Amino acid sequence: MLKSKVTISDVAKAAGVSSSAVSYALNDKPGVSAATRDKVLKVADKMGWRPNMAAKSLSNASVQSIGMVMTYDTQVLSVETYTMELIAGLTSELEKEGYSLTIRYASNQQAEMDVLRDWIATGGVDGVLLTNIELGDPRVELFSEHPEMPVLLLCDSSVAGGLTALSDDEQSTAHLLVDYCHELGHQRIARIAGPEELSHTFIRDNAFMEETAELDLQYSCFHTDYSPESGRKCTERLLSLPKPPTAIIYDNDVMAVSAVRTAKKLGISVPDQLSIIAWDDSFLCQVNMPSITALSRDVVARGRACARMLLGMIDGQDVKSTTDAPSELVFRDSSGPLVG
Repeated sequence: MLKSKVTISDVAKAAGVSSSAVSYALNDKPGVSAATRDKVLKVADKMGWRPNMAAKSLSNASVQSIGMVMTYDTQVLSVETYTMELIAGLTSELEKEGYSLTIRYASNQQAEMDVLRDWIATGGVDGVLLTNIELGDPRVELFSEHPEMPVLLLCDSSVAGGLTALSDDEQSTAHLLVDYCHELGHQRIARIAGPEELSHTFIRDNAFMEETAELDLQYSCFHTDYSPESGRKCTERLLSLPKPPTAIIYDNDVMAVSAVRTAKKLGISVPDQLSIIAWDDSFLCQVNMPSITALSRDVVARGRACARMLLGMIDGQDVKSTTDAPSELVFRDSSGPLVG
């Protein structure tokens, strides 16, 4: 049986372009070149494509949803608390206004870009939350070219390309951690960080190097994928050095928890011989033995703030970039002055 109606997918296949590109061209939206637009229009006309007027009348209507694409390694996502706390805050606030959170998973950055382009072209969501912004991130350029789609970036405003951002004061927090270790008498400190391509990792890297140099401390840093296993391996490498660090700071909670077990396995006493500190606090840090000193950030409240900012943008408000309240260090049993 012949199809009774030519679809966007049919036009895309015939023109040799993506469905998103066809949607951009047929709806006269930016995002495709003039040559591609002309090609799509000619192919669509030749195939007898006609718009679905019912769908077209709804194209500018709200779908009551915020979009978020996750590209985290599934191993990390299954154990890390930060993302789940952020989502909890987001959904609780969105629900008050009748909005939902649409979550898509992408295995790589190209797959994420395809999802985002589709959302922009089709109006599949009313706004987008972007996380884990990289240096030179193509998503920043994409949304700069499409101001019609409200977007909020979780990153420092210096790398947001003029888009609205909710940021942490990464530099001041890094200085706080280094100063704390110095006050305890540690002269050799290290950090097990996240992926170096992430903008917040880059900012933390520079801040740690700056403050340790100012205080004349020995400093080492390894970059990981945030997983407990990579945290364990890097901890073992650091503790095998002839002069190992006496304090190690971890960029998330699960790596710090893994490090406590690693130190115990190697016969190193925490905190007498090694202080362990986590950048993110969580229930894991609280119940671990010993409990882990960590930065306290209200991530659920951060999720709520993200929702309010996005809803404001959707409502046409001029929402400015802002910085979260400073983090506080919660002192627990995993850190202290060296003994002996």
